[in-house]
Amino acid sequence: MDGNGRWAKQRGLPRLEGHRRGLETVRTIVNTAQQIGIRYLTLYVFSVENWKRPAEEVSELMGLLDFFLKRELKNLIRDQVRLHTIGRIDQLPTNLQWELTRAKEATSQFKQWNLILALNYSAQTEAADAARAYGEAMLAGREKPGEATWEKFRRYLYTADFPNPDLVVRTSGENRLSNFLMLQLAYAEMVFTPTLWPDFGHDELVAAVECYGSRERRYGLITEQIKSSSR
Repeated sequence: MDGNGRWAKQRGLPRLEGHRRGLETVRTIVNTAQQIGIRYLTLYVFSVENWKRPAEEVSELMGLLDFFLKRELKNLIRDQVRLHTIGRIDQLPTNLQWELTRAKEATSQFKQWNLILALNYSAQTEAADAARAYGEAMLAGREKPGEATWEKFRRYLYTADFPNPDLVVRTSGENRLSNFLMLQLAYAEMVFTPTLWPDFGHDELVAAVECYGSRERRYGLITEQIKSSSR
């Protein structure tokens, strides 16, 4: 969800106003995802690298996230959306950890719709955490070194309970993944849009999904094999 700061700068507003407007976009996109049948929606909210930003901005972002959780919990419950998190959540402010736990517990009974917030997340720290957990499982005898496979290893990723993403949308015109779910995106389709996140709405998400639907998903096969298997 990129472009909040640039959106604000273009309008002569403080960066915090861009982040506030970005929260309104979150509500729109969560609602749109339900309307068009997206069962798993992952939002890259705050990366490990974002701690390097000015301390005042980081504090404001944490405050906005706290506000968002308090405001939106009733809507998540109403719409039966289950909240999940991925990342090093234990390094977030204590009050925010509490709000996240409260929201996840309050929505834990829902199954069909899933909103996943990537917080204090990076693909590299996820890989390191998974490797450590996998190694500890080997030392404990729960895994065998000679039987390592991707399917076994992925059970130690933050996303073990979720399907791998089919589509990644990056806003604001940047054409990179920025340390996002790099292990899970091996066969994901990418859509890069110049639209800044605060301006990204219902129509933009629908267009991205339609673009995804027009592409041929081969997973290493050739077109003729795909056509043959679909007969």
